[in-house]
Amino acid sequence: MSKRFVPMLLIALLLVLHGQLWFGRGSVRSVNKLQSELDSQKVKNTQATLVNDRLEAEIRDLKEGLEIVEEKARSELGMVKNNEIFVQVAH
Repeated sequence: MSKRFVPMLLIALLLVLHGQLWFGRGSVRSVNKLQSELDSQKVKNTQATLVNDRLEAEIRDLKEGLEIVEEKARSELGMVKNNEIFVQVAH
C-alpha cells in the first residue's frame, strides 16, 4: 500500500499544480492579460509624457517671453497692432 501511496500523492500534487498553472490566479492566461494591460498603459504613459513636455515648454515660453503671448493673441483672438492692416485670405 505504501508503494502506491507516494506515487499517487505525487501525481495528485502534480495535477493540482498543473491546474493552477492553467486556471489559477497566476495562470498563463492571467499573466498574458496583465502583460497586455501593462503594454497598453506604457503606451498611454508615453503619450501623456509627450503632452506634458509640450505643455511645459509652452509654460516656459509664456513665462520667459512675450513672443508667444503675441502669437496667441494674433491667432486665437484676432488682435492686430497699431498701424497694422488685418488681411484675411480665404482658401
